Amino acid sequence: MSDQNKEQELKTEESAPKSTDGAVKPSNWKRLLAKKWVFPATYMAAAAIILTLMWVYTDSGVKNLSEQDLGLGVSKTQDVSGPTDKPDALPVAATAETMQWPVKDKNEVEVLLHFFDTKASHEVRQAAMIEYGDTLTPHVGVDLGREDDQPFDVLAAMSGKVTRVEKDPIVGQLVEITHQDGTVSIYQSLSDVKVAKDVQVKKGDVIAVAGRNELEKEMGTHVHFEVRQNGSPVNPESLIIE
Repeated sequence: MSDQNKEQELKTEESAPKSTDGAVKPSNWKRLLAKKWVFPATYMAAAAIILTLMWVYTDSGVKNLSEQDLGLGVSKTQDVSGPTDKPDALPVAATAETMQWPVKDKNEVEVLLHFFDTKASHEVRQAAMIEYGDTLTPHVGVDLGREDDQPFDVLAAMSGKVTRVEKDPIVGQLVEITHQDGTVSIYQSLSDVKVAKDVQVKKGDVIAVAGRNELEKEMGTHVHFEVRQNGSPVNPESLIIE
């Protein structure tokens, strides 16, 4: 080896980093850059940082835009729903169904026995008592019958679901209808019942024919009509608008 080459090699060794024991130590950066995965990993990390910065900037910019900036300019009280395409759309609040007498024509019958009203006079209350055996019981309904004692159709006072159909030895055949608002109407002293339990009926549908019962046998052919709200009897005459 020539003297010139030896001198150049000596300079290179002197300039190279050495360990504490004097051995030549190669550069850490050179070893790291020699790895094949370094450049792809560096590129991916840089790309991820750029995308994150763009997302943060874009998201904050969109959130700061107001309706006016977007050209909407919609008032909070303005109706933007537009006209409906359904001409048969039902109103939000439907008219509540009213109650009717359980007969086709009220003028063809008469009240044989009124409801026992605790606020009425003593005479009126006495007249609205039912005697059965040795017991007097307040009358909690209205009894309707024809003057000629002939049978007549009994109608549903309001639309609802038939929740009870029975034949009782004291009050006769009965039908109970539960209405949408929770009101319950009860029809006793019936014959020829035309409905069954769990069927839906409409206001004015014929549910039976007036008959007789053991409790009020002296009244002949009639229908006993009761109305209950929250389980308590209510005077039907106070609910019916004629």
